[in-house]
Amino acid sequence: MIKKAIIGGCMFVLISLSALSQVQGKIEGIVTDKEGNPLENVVVSIISTKVSTRHFENKTNKEGKFIQVGLWPGFYQVSFKKSGYLPSSNEVKVSIAESTHLVVTLEKAEKAMERMLSDADKLFLQGNKLYSEEKYEKAASSYEEAIKLNESQWGYHFNLGLCLKKMGNIEDSIAAFQKAIELNPESFSCNKELGEALAKTGDYTKAKEYYLKVIEISSDDPDAFYNFGVVLTNLGESEEALKQFLKAVELNKDYSEAYYQIGTIYIGQNNVTEAVKNLEKFLEIAPEHKNAEIARQLLSYLKK
Repeated sequence: MIKKAIIGGCMFVLISLSALSQVQGKIEGIVTDKEGNPLENVVVSIISTKVSTRHFENKTNKEGKFIQVGLWPGFYQVSFKKSGYLPSSNEVKVSIAESTHLVVTLEKAEKAMERMLSDADKLFLQGNKLYSEEKYEKAASSYEEAIKLNESQWGYHFNLGLCLKKMGNIEDSIAAFQKAIELNPESFSCNKELGEALAKTGDYTKAKEYYLKVIEISSDDPDAFYNFGVVLTNLGESEEALKQFLKAVELNKDYSEAYYQIGTIYIGQNNVTEAVKNLEKFLEIAPEHKNAEIARQLLSYLKK
């Protein structure tokens, strides 16, 4: 009896670990110098662009290779540092049960430049710690000091933008995100944040430009499609907005706000059947939502 219970418990753990691995991904790659020689002991820092406390440290082996497993899906800032070389950073996407591959080349640096960049990186990490503690003003100061030492690092500007966003300083956050995009135009996170910030100021035309880039870079983020749909709605482009909201619920079957938006657009199209179906789905998922009472009133009217 006891042995069976123990065995059963072990099986449960194994099954749980197996299930966990199915929702995580990994990053692996190789780091070399300009001549193609592998670089050993390169410090690889992997930081989530959504949660700065989700931070991993790794090192390359003799072949210049590294691998980091156990990463939740999403976008990460990946930085590479080694004494005597200029640091480098990328934004990479991690998908479920897949491996993201990187090939990185580091250039040699002069000692004075290396010390300055090292100090900048320390300030950046200090800013991340302060940000995780919700000390946004102090974190912003750390990022600003890091930028003074190394203004070419897109991640410094991006994280400064996140701080300014938290502080309610939208105009300055826009400037920070714009600088980050200038340095890393293919960044999903930078384009998404800038699009959101511009939408908050009411500049939907400009926001649309960045959301188009966002969905071009990544086609599996339901929030991006939902927010893009809101932007298009405010521009009076309801047909295109509907496509974005439908994509959002395709990616996330429980996206309550998207069902509400879909329902209201179908009302405008006089498509009562689809309007009722989506508003009912909205109430099923979020009966206490702030728009729930409006949805009930709309349904009452539509069913008369």
